[in-house]
Amino acid sequence: MNPLSKDEKQLAGKWLVENRRVVADATCRRIEYLIEHLLKKCAVSPDGWSVLYQDPGDSRFWELTYPQSEMQGGGPPDLRTLDRPEAQAKYGVE
Repeated sequence: MNPLSKDEKQLAGKWLVENRRVVADATCRRIEYLIEHLLKKCAVSPDGWSVLYQDPGDSRFWELTYPQSEMQGGGPPDLRTLDRPEAQAKYGVE
């Protein structure tokens, strides 16, 4: 899997229908890989629907959300950068 590049700001996963089944696209699978193997978990929002991660390579903050709340489990994942002031305000990180 590819690590995050400096020019990436957001990864938006999608669910696809294949053979009458809903499956995660390549971006969903990449997000899963990144949060399991590369990014460091820093904080969870009080409602539990978003998680703050940090890339140890460049110190950028990344927020994992599930913005399609009308879908099962919040829908496919979305991973986007947060600047330090946003991360401090929302998650209380230093």
